[in-house]
Amino acid sequence: MKYFLLGFFLLFFIGATAQNITVDSQSLNAQQLIEDILIDSNCISNVVVTNVSGGNFADGDQSYGFFDATGTNFPIQSGIVLSTGRLSNVPGPNNSILSDDSNDTVTPWFGDNDLETILLDNGEDTFNSTVIEFNFETITSQISFNYIFASEEYQPTGDSSCRFSDLFGFLIAEESTSPNYAYTNIAVVPGTEPPVPIKVTTVHPDIPGGCDAINETYFGSFNPITAPINFEGQTATLTATAINLEPNTTYHVKLVIADEFNGLFDSAVFLEAGSFQASRDLGQSRLLATGNPLCEGETLTLDGTIDGNNGYDWFRNGVLVQSEPIGCNDCGTYEVTQDGTYTLEVNLDGTCIANGEIIIEYATNPVGVDIIQTECDINQDGLTTYNLLERAADIRNNDPNLSVSNFFLTEMDAIDNINAIDNPTSFQNTTPNQIVYARVLNPFGCFDITELELRISNNILNIPIIEACDLDELDGFTTFDLDEVNMAIANQIPMGSVVTFYENEMDVFTGNNPLSINYDNTIADAQTIFVKVENNNNCYAASPVNLMVKFTPEVSADETIFYCTNTFPDTIRLTGGVLNDLPNNYSYEWQLNGVTLAQNTISIDINETGVYTVIITDPNGCSGTRDITVNPSEIAEINDIDVVGTDTLNSITIDVSGTGDYEFTLDDENGPYQDQNIFNNILPGFHTVFVRDRNGCGITSELFSVLGFPKFFTPNGDTQNDFWQLDGINFQLYPTLQVVIYNRFGKIMTTQNATSSGWDGTYNNNKMPSTDYWFTADFGDGRTFTGHFALKR
Repeated sequence: MKYFLLGFFLLFFIGATAQNITVDSQSLNAQQLIEDILIDSNCISNVVVTNVSGGNFADGDQSYGFFDATGTNFPIQSGIVLSTGRLSNVPGPNNSILSDDSNDTVTPWFGDNDLETILLDNGEDTFNSTVIEFNFETITSQISFNYIFASEEYQPTGDSSCRFSDLFGFLIAEESTSPNYAYTNIAVVPGTEPPVPIKVTTVHPDIPGGCDAINETYFGSFNPITAPINFEGQTATLTATAINLEPNTTYHVKLVIADEFNGLFDSAVFLEAGSFQASRDLGQSRLLATGNPLCEGETLTLDGTIDGNNGYDWFRNGVLVQSEPIGCNDCGTYEVTQDGTYTLEVNLDGTCIANGEIIIEYATNPVGVDIIQTECDINQDGLTTYNLLERAADIRNNDPNLSVSNFFLTEMDAIDNINAIDNPTSFQNTTPNQIVYARVLNPFGCFDITELELRISNNILNIPIIEACDLDELDGFTTFDLDEVNMAIANQIPMGSVVTFYENEMDVFTGNNPLSINYDNTIADAQTIFVKVENNNNCYAASPVNLMVKFTPEVSADETIFYCTNTFPDTIRLTGGVLNDLPNNYSYEWQLNGVTLAQNTISIDINETGVYTVIITDPNGCSGTRDITVNPSEIAEINDIDVVGTDTLNSITIDVSGTGDYEFTLDDENGPYQDQNIFNNILPGFHTVFVRDRNGCGITSELFSVLGFPKFFTPNGDTQNDFWQLDGINFQLYPTLQVVIYNRFGKIMTTQNATSSGWDGTYNNNKMPSTDYWFTADFGDGRTFTGHFALKR
């Protein structure tokens, strides 16, 4: 009956367009879709659909049904399709976005709890689920069927395909676990452990602006507008397989698909007609795309045995290559020696056929190159240290797709990949011209074994002692220009050689820690380093290089001194400044501001300012240098002394000029001196200011006065305060100075000038009474000074 119905529907759709698939949600019920369309095996029986749910649209459309892709380029020609939207929207062309939700359904369209429990770990809900559940029994321990998942959420750019995916599952469990089925999802990415469910986010190519490819082998395509289905992208044809089934036991299958998060962007799963069969797992296909092909010359034994009185027919690319009848002994296996699609038909004691399929591809073995590695041997005993990885590129013939995995002492160890040399970067040969073996791999693990013959170079380099003067700290450490070695050996080595320097012999062999061309020695005074010359990727020669730090004269530090220009043309003497040795053991060169002078003596006499440089050279050619900076200075010239104020409230400012650095003091040439040129609140009277040049060019001085007056006087003949007169008057500076003293009534008591010795408190020889008196001092230049004082008897 099933074959008649399938044939009927193929004829029914024969008039359909050849470009797009056609669908039918009305002609077959769910039982017929499962039993007559999906299942094609006498090994499977007691098929009973137990539950169907999905979109029940107002116009009678459904969310599942039959599809026919005859005449299109859709990979599956016919079968069952389950969608999260209208079935009528599934056929192409791909010219619209499918986003059916529950808004136009007759009854609410909900998600699926089982799908959420098994596939979701983010707490999201599902919507618009389509479900077909059925029971079956099989006489084998394995069943499988083929399918394609398609979705509008496949987007060729952006991050949508990296973040969002509708869900579907092929859930299977023993019926005995009902009602809380212990489901296993068999719609998973092949070969993943733990199993990864098929989703947009787990199977896609590289997405520009989104994310890197993941499980790209199992992605089919992004669909153009002319695609036979109305979805943006689809997977390749995949196979769902349930293994370790208990024969003749009832199992429950739940085919379910649903939108995740919301009802937007529909998806569908297409199940190939007749593909639900009893099967025999032959293992994961060995493909170049999945990185697990067989290697050239490798064989693989396929095991298709099933317990029982069975026969086995093996096909390669559809051609029978081995047939073993029912009742055969020690049969059911096949030895693969070439690529192809291998299928197996197991005749289960004449009752039904179980099928198996596997695709085998071969990768070409890599081709390595036998090479000779020449390393330097400083003591020439034939035994030295080799960095075996140094020639890895040559061993793999510079093929970037190959790698050298390990080195071995014997060829058999290399073939068996055991007992690898554990220190390939510093391998020490045990016999001269020893041969070790390299294992060359391609990306698929296929290998080739090559020979690496270890030889030594017997070339000897003649290198003079490399000398450098001790600089700066004079501590036996300096910088060596190793280019001197390059020049010394240039005519001893082949053109195009690579010269490298190392601090120790081990680094020479490992190639670690090469030195820069300007090398600072790490051992004081004398050190031996090594030079390695390589040509054509082999060591041409390796030799020690002796470094010696030459003695350099020790000289005094740079200094700055002063020349007093007021003493010109007198001279001062500059000395070279040799330390810890006799000065006459060296030669001298003097420069002024970079220009060489005629003098070449230990010391020179100069009367010109500037920067003097002395270069003191040992007979070995090493020189010590120091700078003596001679700055100008001179004795100060006092331009003015400005006295502001009188009595004890005053400020004195000394204005000087000159190139020196000056300090100031009053009345005592020996100081103390101060930096400031201002003195405040000086006692009235005559004072001398001294200005000293800190640079030693001398002291200059000048007399000045501060005007003041006594507050009282006592003319009683005891010689203490018997006369009243102004303090700090300099009649030489002010020869016309007059001081007029008068009483409180304004009567003039006396007038004093340069010849006066002071007022004695009398008027016309009469003693004036004790009281206050006033005075006016006229300097004769328009300035006056007034005040008052007391006479006490």
